[in-house]
Amino acid sequence: MGLDYGKARFVTSAAAAEQFPTPTLPEVAFVGRSNVGKSSLLNMLTHQKNLAKVSKTPGRTQLVNFFSIDDRAHLVDLPGYGFADVPKSVQAKWDRLMHDYLSMRQQLLGLVLLLDVRRTPSAHDYMMLDWIGARELPVLIVLTKVDKVGKNEAFNQLHKIARIINVPAKQFVRTSILSRDGQQALRESLDDLFDDYFAIQTQIDLAMKAQLPERDTEEEHPENDADT
Repeated sequence: MGLDYGKARFVTSAAAAEQFPTPTLPEVAFVGRSNVGKSSLLNMLTHQKNLAKVSKTPGRTQLVNFFSIDDRAHLVDLPGYGFADVPKSVQAKWDRLMHDYLSMRQQLLGLVLLLDVRRTPSAHDYMMLDWIGARELPVLIVLTKVDKVGKNEAFNQLHKIARIINVPAKQFVRTSILSRDGQQALRESLDDLFDDYFAIQTQIDLAMKAQLPERDTEEEHPENDADT
């Protein structure tokens, strides 16, 4: 059963690992270079204009932002990377925050990597793909800003980028904030990740319940057997 993405709410922002919320819900994280459109995509996905704050200045998002979906899962907006016009000390802080999240969150089911359809993947994008591969996590590639190019160019760019980063084209979703193209495909792809998790959890809960010993009512109420 899919999640109701319209039932989205902001949970918290974290500037350090100790501020991450207690790991009780499954998570999928959104990641990409600065100005790739993560916040806008999250707003489109959830049908909310201001769920994720959109900055006109690249490199401003310096926190890990957690959003609850249907009170059953988290979507996580990670800081954008690769924007050169920030102090090295700030970049180092972002790098540490990203590393802590990606290495510590055991309930992380997969990542959504955003790539601008007009750009060739950057060195940071390759580094992110390498990390995702090392953790053997599913990855969904989202091409953003397809409204900035023609349909044929968007199609050709998709297959070009797929060849460059060696990821099957079927793992790509083309999106446009203006036309909402790709919204339903993205929701369905996320549901696939979360549904697998929920199905496994249901099986575990049933198995644990089956192992619980039945209560012996006769031993608990011996007076029921007493002579009157």
